[in-house]
Amino acid sequence: MEGATGVTCPEDVTPGTARWEYFRTLLTGDVNAAVAGFFAAGAAEVTVTEAHSTMRNLLLGALDPRAVAVVGRHKPLGMMQGIDAGVDAVAFVGYHAGAGHQGVLSHTYLGSTIVEVLINGAQATEGRMNALLAAEFGVPVVLVTGDDLTCEDAVGWALAAERVAVKRCVDRYTAACLAPARTAELIADAASASIAGPEGPVRPGRPAAPQGPFCYELEFGATNPVIACTAIPGVQQTGVRRVSFTLPTMATAIRCFRAVTVLAAASVEPGYG
Repeated sequence: MEGATGVTCPEDVTPGTARWEYFRTLLTGDVNAAVAGFFAAGAAEVTVTEAHSTMRNLLLGALDPRAVAVVGRHKPLGMMQGIDAGVDAVAFVGYHAGAGHQGVLSHTYLGSTIVEVLINGAQATEGRMNALLAAEFGVPVVLVTGDDLTCEDAVGWALAAERVAVKRCVDRYTAACLAPARTAELIADAASASIAGPEGPVRPGRPAAPQGPFCYELEFGATNPVIACTAIPGVQQTGVRRVSFTLPTMATAIRCFRAVTVLAAASVEPGYG
């Protein structure tokens, strides 16, 4: 949701706040634009997987009725639930830059507890790790929307994807934002272009499966998450504020990463996160 049209501050994406209630409409608008674009290009089926916070943000009453929404956070594959169901392509709508880097509301899973994530030595935003998981199931990323820095980052893990910058990052909490009517047009056009062919929808080429094993390294902003996270077998302390683990597939590695983030978040006392 941090990469949705108009979003610039934490309250915009914090469930229960007045600003979140408003920006749910803009998030739903971005999603509907992508759905409309895919159907316009001939898609037979579109599934929307909720991927922010409690994963209950979309206004279902306003969702394009042709789409199916997977709502709720208790999903085996989390943000990427459904990627193993034989889909032809995946779109990342409302994505953001990673922890420790410039970008509107930049973070990786946790707002400020995690300051860096590496996979096999390379910086891993949520986009990159989800793209690796998609590739493991043979699914290409065909569309990415977010701020301009998110779109730049996507060149490294979804070079062939259409990219739509709905806002330009000025600072972490400031952006030059396009109007919803304009971003809806851009997203719909990009979604259509990503699969359109002269005689109907194109099945994008299947990406090569990434080669494991996958070594995750996480740097925290404080020491307390380390003790909590190393309670998971295989997660090792590698520095004062650093842990790592290695697993053979992205499907298992990303599930371990999600477990690490749950324990890391729980290790923070209220008011000190």
